[in-house]
Amino acid sequence: MVFDASGSSSPATPPLSGNPLGVILTRGFARQVLLGRWFTVFASLLIMAASGATYIFGSYSGTLKLSFGYDQRTLNTVSFFKDLGANLGVFSGLINEVTPPWVVLAMGAGMNLFGYLMVYLAVSGRTARPPLWLVCLYFFVGANSQSFANTGALVTCVKNFPESRGVVLGILKGFVGLSGAVYTQLYLALYGGVDAESLILLIAWLPAAVSVVFVHTIRYMPYPRRRRGGGGGQETSSDPFFCFLYLSIALACFLLVMIVVQKQVTFSRDAYGVAATPLLILLLMPLGVVVKQEYKIYRERQLDAALRAADPTPPTITVVDDGGGAGAGAGAPPSSSSALQMSAAATDDTTTKKPEQQQQPPPPPPSSSCLGSFGKCVRTMFRPPARGEDYTILQALVSVDMLVLFVATICGVGGTLTAIDNMGQIGESLGYPSKSINTFVSLISIWNYAGRVTAGYASEAVLVRYRVPRPVLLTGVLVLACAGHVLIALGVPQSLYAASVVIGFCFGAQWPLVFAIISEVFGLKYYSTLYNFGGMASPVGSYILNVRVAGRLYDAAAARQHNAPRDGAGGKHDKLCLGVECYKRSFLIITAATVLGALVSLVLVWRTWRFYRGDIYARFRDGDGGEGSGKDGRLPVDRRPEEEEREKAAAANGRKA
Repeated sequence: MVFDASGSSSPATPPLSGNPLGVILTRGFARQVLLGRWFTVFASLLIMAASGATYIFGSYSGTLKLSFGYDQRTLNTVSFFKDLGANLGVFSGLINEVTPPWVVLAMGAGMNLFGYLMVYLAVSGRTARPPLWLVCLYFFVGANSQSFANTGALVTCVKNFPESRGVVLGILKGFVGLSGAVYTQLYLALYGGVDAESLILLIAWLPAAVSVVFVHTIRYMPYPRRRRGGGGGQETSSDPFFCFLYLSIALACFLLVMIVVQKQVTFSRDAYGVAATPLLILLLMPLGVVVKQEYKIYRERQLDAALRAADPTPPTITVVDDGGGAGAGAGAPPSSSSALQMSAAATDDTTTKKPEQQQQPPPPPPSSSCLGSFGKCVRTMFRPPARGEDYTILQALVSVDMLVLFVATICGVGGTLTAIDNMGQIGESLGYPSKSINTFVSLISIWNYAGRVTAGYASEAVLVRYRVPRPVLLTGVLVLACAGHVLIALGVPQSLYAASVVIGFCFGAQWPLVFAIISEVFGLKYYSTLYNFGGMASPVGSYILNVRVAGRLYDAAAARQHNAPRDGAGGKHDKLCLGVECYKRSFLIITAATVLGALVSLVLVWRTWRFYRGDIYARFRDGDGGEGSGKDGRLPVDRRPEEEEREKAAAANGRKA
C-alpha cells in the first residue's frame, strides 16, 4: 500500500515579503535566536573551547615540579588525579539524568574556580605548601569540572541533533582540542607569558565565567515535526555544522600561524594583545552562522503559515494498491491499482488511530525506569535489547560490547595521554629548548583538534555513504598512534615534531569515535551516564601507563644517571633524566599496549559489523520526530528488525500487530 499524502492541488507558493535586516533587528527575532536550537550549539562551542585546560598541563607542570620539589613519579601522580577528575564524569551524568543541564554547568563552574584557584594560591606562595594529597584533590576537583561542562553542553547537543551525532561530536570535541592553543594565546595577551602561575590563574576563572554567561541557554529541545516534504527542515539541517567546520579550520590555521611566527619573532605584550583580537573574532563568528540559520527558520515558518492560510482544507490521502504487498494472495493479478479518495472525516479517523498503533508495539522494556526501580534493572541486566535500542545503564555496563570498547580505549587513550602529559619532560630529556617544548604543546593542541574534527565528520560520511563501521576507523587510529610512540622511543633527532603531530591527531580522533559508538550501540536514553563511563577509560589507562610505567621507569633512569637512590632523597637536579634512555623502555611498552588495543577493537568490528551495515538511523527518520521523541530530544525506543517485519506482515494480512 502506498500512501500519497500530497494535496489534490498544489497552490502556488505565496510571495514572502520583508527586509532581512528589518526582521533581524526586531526584539522577537532576537528572542528566537536566544531560545533557538542553534544558539545552544554556539554556546556549547564556546564552553567547549574553554573546557580543555587539562590538555596544557605540560605548559605549567615544570613550575609545579619546582615549586613543590616533586620527582617525576610524584608529578605523574598529580597528573593522574587530574586525568581522573577530567574523565570521572559518572557523577555529572547521573545528576544530568534528573536535573536540567544548567544545574550541571553551574556546578562545574564552581568546581573549576575552586580547584584551580587553590592550586594557583599554593604555587604562587600565597598559601602554605599543601601536602600531596591536597594538591591531588585540588586538581581532581578542578579537572572534574570539565566532565560537568561536557555533560551539560555536549550531551545536550547530541540529543538535540540525534541524526548528526558524529558531526556534533566532531565539531564540539574539535573546539576542546583547540582550547590548549587558545589558552596559550590568551595567556600571552593578558599576562605576557611572564610566568606559568598566571596561566593557572587564567585556567581558574575563564571556564567558570564562560559557563556562567551561557548557563541558561543550554537546554533540551523537542525534535521538530516532519515537514510535508520530509525531514525536519532548517531546524535540523546539517549545513550550519559545515559552516562551523570551516570557521574552526580558519581558527586552527590562525593559531598554527601564530605558533610558528611567535617561535621566530619576539613579541611585546602589546603585540600579543593585538594578535589576540583576530582570535576573539574567530571565536565569535559562529554567532553569524546562527543568526543566518535562524532567519532561514523564520522564513520557513512564514512560508508554512502562508501555505496553511492559502489551503485550509486538510490534504486528501490517495491509497494505491499495487498488488505487491506481503499479504497478497496467490491469485491476485500482478499489477492492479485502485484509488480511493478518503474524506476529511476518514482522514481524522486515521490520524486518531495512528498514535494508538504507535503506542502498542513494542511494549516498553521492563527496565525503562531504571532510576526508579533498581530491582527490575538487576533482573533484566543480562537480557539486553538489540543493538541500537535504549539500553539501561546496567545492561550497557555488563555488555560485552562495552567491555571490548573500554579495553581498547584504555590502551589507545592511555598511551597517547601519557605522551601528552610528559611532552615537556620528553623534550627536556632529548635536549630541546624550552621554546620548542611550548611549540610541541601547541602543536598537540592543533592536531588534537584536527583528529577530533576529522574523525567526527569523516566517520559520519563513510558510515552514511558506504556503511563503514566506526570501530574500523578506531582500529586504524590506534595503529597510526603506534608510529608516534615509536618515534618517541627511538629518539630520532628532530622527530619529536612529527611525533607530537601524530600523538595529538590520534588522541583527538579516538574520542568522537568512542562516544559515537556508545550512542549508536546503546541508545541515547541514558547517554549522559554512558558517555561519562566511556571517558573513565582515560584515567585508568593514564594510571597504568603514565604513573606505573612511564613515571617509575623515568625515575629509575634518573637514579642510574646520578647514582642516587630512587626514594627522591637527592637534590632537584638528581631527579632530572637526560637522554634517549629516559623514555625508551616506557614507550616501547606503550607501543605494545596500543597494538593490543587495536587487536581488541577488531573484536568490536566483528561483533558490530552486521549492525553498522544496516541503516542505523532509518527507524528514527521514519518515525514521528515530533511526537515520537520525548520533550528532552531523546530518541524513541527502537524496535528489532524482525519485530518490524512481523508487524508489516501482520498488517498486510489484516491482523493487528
